[in-house]
Amino acid sequence: MSGNSEEDRLEQLRQERLEELQEQTGGEGTQQAAQEQQERAQAQQDALLKQHLTDDARQRLNAVEMSKPEFAEKVKRQVTALAQSGRIQGQIDEDRMKQILRELKPEEKSFDIRRR
Repeated sequence: MSGNSEEDRLEQLRQERLEELQEQTGGEGTQQAAQEQQERAQAQQDALLKQHLTDDARQRLNAVEMSKPEFAEKVKRQVTALAQSGRIQGQIDEDRMKQILRELKPEEKSFDIRRR
């Protein structure tokens, strides 16, 4: 009888391991789908930026991206949102890009250091 329960135990372990492997494989598929969705969204954003920014404005945004990538991403999201909502008439030129950058720029924090 003990041989039978040992076989049952082994079968249970095999089944548990199989389920673990299936969960891991399913997780990778979900991760890949999320990656593909993010890439599609990035491609759509790039297309909108090319359509609605002049070359000078795009160069200005690229220069900002080199020094402050998080801020540049925020600006890209804002311009994309404006374009998708239809609030951009024509193209954004360099002067309008400067204005957008100033509006979205985080407030400078000033520190008063007093020596005693």
